[in-house]
Amino acid sequence: MSKIAIIGGTGLTSINGLEITGREIVQTPFGEPSGPLVQGILAGHNVYFLPRHGAGHTIPPHKINYRANIWALKEAGVEQVISINAVGGIRKDMQPGSLVIPDQIIDYTISRTNTFFEEGLKQVVHIDFTEPFCESLRKLIIKAAETHSIAIIGDGTYAATQGPRLETAAEVNRLEKDGCHLIGMTCMPEAALAREKDLCYASISVVANLAAGRGEGALTMEVIEKNLNSGIDRVRQLLEAVIPSLD
Repeated sequence: MSKIAIIGGTGLTSINGLEITGREIVQTPFGEPSGPLVQGILAGHNVYFLPRHGAGHTIPPHKINYRANIWALKEAGVEQVISINAVGGIRKDMQPGSLVIPDQIIDYTISRTNTFFEEGLKQVVHIDFTEPFCESLRKLIIKAAETHSIAIIGDGTYAATQGPRLETAAEVNRLEKDGCHLIGMTCMPEAALAREKDLCYASISVVANLAAGRGEGALTMEVIEKNLNSGIDRVRQLLEAVIPSLD
């Protein structure tokens, strides 16, 4: 069985049911990862877990050392990565608490170091990013959800924004016109870096709120956290369902 890693986002800094067997502090050429790699057993299988924002959820999206995180996972022998991302929903069916398995990305981030291919190159390197998520892993996640009657949305274009602020209503209108269906801050450059390291990478995105201008009242962390708690419980169920199939 290939080595599996779960990158936890907002709302998932630990995994209930993960039997921890070790922690490894990894040094990388790109600095420190968000935290130690946690090794454990989930659903009877060995997995690695890395909280993207740090164990105490203290690292904002634009300050995450994405290169160090992906390099550390690759160095550990990981081949498949399931990323958990908190998002805002634009499309009408993406209501708070929904789980989305996105299939496309539009990158709006700025000033983030977004490649391993910068120095010491014998030639310029380009990666094929036509399909930014690993389709085979996406299909396994979708099939596991169907088999275990876990409600998901199996497609969507993820708008990766800079953060840490949330978007304006006008920005959301623009993103919708661009063809985006959900908004997050962490899939890029993470997905591209995973592709550069030949990692099979897919996202389970949890809708924490309606995007700006789509709901009533101000967006507050209390509302976002409430919706995340509901969605994250089903994320854990989905992880337990899909991990045994990742041979």
